[in-house]
Amino acid sequence: MNGIRATWMQKAGAAARIFLGALFLYMGATKALHPEAFLKLVRQYELTDNHLVLNTIAATLPWFEMYCGLLLICGVAVRGASLILALILMAFTAAIWQRGLHLEAVRGIPFCAVKFDCGCGNGEVMVCHKITENLGLILLSLWLFAGQGRLWAVKYSLGRA
Repeated sequence: MNGIRATWMQKAGAAARIFLGALFLYMGATKALHPEAFLKLVRQYELTDNHLVLNTIAATLPWFEMYCGLLLICGVAVRGASLILALILMAFTAAIWQRGLHLEAVRGIPFCAVKFDCGCGNGEVMVCHKITENLGLILLSLWLFAGQGRLWAVKYSLGRA
């Protein structure tokens, strides 16, 4: 019985790894194909007034997401890639939360009724749905970081063998 469960968990971990990798490969590609549009969306978060920082984020983040996605799909450095993606997701979830609160106050509508293009590559989204989705992706990333996703991985961790 334990062998069957372990096999199921291993397959679920590999599927989660490939799913998360493919998702970030897609999201990064949609941003990389339209860098000006992505820069405009990043500006809306009002993270900084420094144009160099904004341009650097808009120019590098999509490629970094695609790189981490490829690492996950190939099963290379899974722990590191999943941790980095979890940290990126946490930062952008906090930014989405702040932007949602700002739009709630400006528009005078309930928080979960706020809808805007978060820059994630899916167009306009409801803020509560996006935050819930990101929390799920954070948990999935942390699950991979905790040791899942080793099945069919080329080199799971770059640490010891």
